Amino acid sequence: MTTPPEQDEYAPILPGAGGSDYERYLRTDELLALQKGADEWVHRDELLFQTVHQSSELWLKHAWNEVEEATRLIEARDLPGALRVLRRANAAVKYVEGFLEHLERMSPWEYQVIRKKLGHGSGFDSPGFREIRRITPALGQELSRLLRARGLSVVDLYVQGREHEQLYQLAECLIDWDERLTLWRMRHYKVVSRIIGDEVIGTQGTPVELLGGLIKQKFFPELWDARNKLTELANEE
Repeated sequence: MTTPPEQDEYAPILPGAGGSDYERYLRTDELLALQKGADEWVHRDELLFQTVHQSSELWLKHAWNEVEEATRLIEARDLPGALRVLRRANAAVKYVEGFLEHLERMSPWEYQVIRKKLGHGSGFDSPGFREIRRITPALGQELSRLLRARGLSVVDLYVQGREHEQLYQLAECLIDWDERLTLWRMRHYKVVSRIIGDEVIGTQGTPVELLGGLIKQKFFPELWDARNKLTELANEE
């Protein structure tokens, strides 16, 4: 009798394309096919450019979903849960900021070859940042509702911070989020300035200097203004 071949106990069991369950679960065939192939490049740095931006969109998707969940958890008064996912969101945006460093490894002149193939493509059209702008105000609104429910102003919260530790930590997570987004915008502006200049027009007819102006935007101005009021209060005492 012929002995049947030994079966691989770790052979893939999930449906889909790929020689392993790792490839099938992560759909790596599809993921790695999203970048242009070498036969399509106008310059080999197109792979770098696409990798940075596609990776950024994935992490931004993760970040805004965590912020949306945090907003729901605050509404449900689950502050520890909200803190956990907000910290994850902040870490995600930090990764996105870090990816920008790779773009600075591109030659400013050689990038111009790629730029001609972008059409009207612009960071202003980022789905991830569009979702962040959509969901972030609701996060601040939930914090405000919670403060009102406890009879506290933002200044009260900071003065009495040790008496409201979780609420204090939540406010700090929100200002971390605001600060992280500002740092990302600032880093993006500096990268654009370094590659194409800061006195030129972008792909959608927008002056690059406009990006610099966006750095000053704040999602939670009341949290920042509280610092001014705390300093004034301390000076009075």
